[in-house]
Amino acid sequence: MARILIFLSITLLLALPATAGEIRVLAAASMTEVVRALGERYGADHPGVEVVSSFAGSGTLAKQIAHGAPADLYISANPQWMDYLRGQGRIVEETVRTLAYNELVFVGAGGVKAAGMGDLKSLGRIAVGSPASVPAGRYAEKSLRAAGLYEDLLGRGNLVMAKDVRQALMYADRGEVAGAFVYRTDALLSSRVTILFAADPPDGSRVTYPMALTVAGARNRDAFDFLAFLLSPAARETLVRYGFLPD
Repeated sequence: MARILIFLSITLLLALPATAGEIRVLAAASMTEVVRALGERYGADHPGVEVVSSFAGSGTLAKQIAHGAPADLYISANPQWMDYLRGQGRIVEETVRTLAYNELVFVGAGGVKAAGMGDLKSLGRIAVGSPASVPAGRYAEKSLRAAGLYEDLLGRGNLVMAKDVRQALMYADRGEVAGAFVYRTDALLSSRVTILFAADPPDGSRVTYPMALTVAGARNRDAFDFLAFLLSPAARETLVRYGFLPD
């Protein structure tokens, strides 16, 4: 925390304001509600400053930033996509921090029953975020491969690829699939699905949400201030209230 505050203090002396009073945030779809709540809480204490957020799969957003999409702050659901933007020279390395953690779970609606990975073969269609661009899908793929199920379910056409974790949840919520791999925080938003079992990858890796200022964000004084707010006790309180595990 001290390191980032020192960096912010030095850089603020050099930073030129971008769009006055606007902070552009691109965040993983699974953080939709909490980022909106954090933006509102920050805005209440900073009249005239608006947090403008967009949400999608982490990979989709990272590629948009790499291609020049306007963004001051990027929040990913997987360090892989933060590393991708590092390689593209699009983020400020000194501002990279872990915002929160989550847990991958398997959910189902109605009378769906499953106590573990071994029960998935008999369920029919299962929704997952596309592993190529959706971190929840990548985590699910790792868990399914560890259980020796991924290629079998994929080959039988039982895996329904969703554009992001919220679409996977929607499929399960509507009963269009037997179940879905989503984050615990997403599952808690639905009254129709039940968490059937935890599905974090067996290698011990955690569902991690890194965040960082973009190069453009480094020229926005309000973005620096918002980043500092996200590391504050007030932000931690909000994250916990929405089911996230703070760093």
